[in-house]
Amino acid sequence: MADAHLGAKSHTNSIDVERKLCRWLDYVEPTAHSIYLMGDIFDYWYEYKHVVPKGFTRLLGKLAELTDSGVEIHFFIGNHDIWLTDYLSVECGLILHFEPYIVDIYGNKFFLAHGDGLGDESKLFQFLRKVFHSKFLRKCFSALHPSWTIPLAHAWSSHSRENGGVESYLGEDKEYLVRFAKKMIIEDPIINYFVFGHRHILLNLPITDSTNVVILGDWISLFSYAEYDGETIKLKHWEE
Repeated sequence: MADAHLGAKSHTNSIDVERKLCRWLDYVEPTAHSIYLMGDIFDYWYEYKHVVPKGFTRLLGKLAELTDSGVEIHFFIGNHDIWLTDYLSVECGLILHFEPYIVDIYGNKFFLAHGDGLGDESKLFQFLRKVFHSKFLRKCFSALHPSWTIPLAHAWSSHSRENGGVESYLGEDKEYLVRFAKKMIIEDPIINYFVFGHRHILLNLPITDSTNVVILGDWISLFSYAEYDGETIKLKHWEE
């Protein structure tokens, strides 16, 4: 699953969404070999050397409980929760991914990534991505007090969403993640599933006889996720 954006102003009540996400984790735990959290789980996350953001205690506790019981949980950075170090791995037992991850799962080959920066040719977005990933600028940002940086980050997030940060499905020829997958499949035709978050749309699109592009929706309005049973992948809505 992807794009819960916990803490975002777009949630009427972010704690209710967090509780709902924890109940979903309880639901999938008995049958889950592994869980993949595909980015933007938090609307903003920034780890200082000795400080982490306030809140999210229910989710962090639940994730630690699951990994302690033996469930493998993978956490991918998104474009809203880029700035991780080791807190979630040390305290919660998560496996962190800072780059796209290619893995064989029960005989099918998966390309897994949040999706930001893949195939998006917008020069503005590419510039902003370089800014946000700059180690130097991150060090400068760390020098500012959280009482300044956290309100700024949430204001930026809300502004980007209000100004077209999330769009409806653009069609197979215009969706840049689909275009990216079609280019990738030429280089590696063995990939069976490309799985992305980021776009906040639901998509399970065959691009060859043996390859699908899956986009996971979100946990803002869709409350959606994908389930892989060892043979096929299905998109589902979480209904209690």
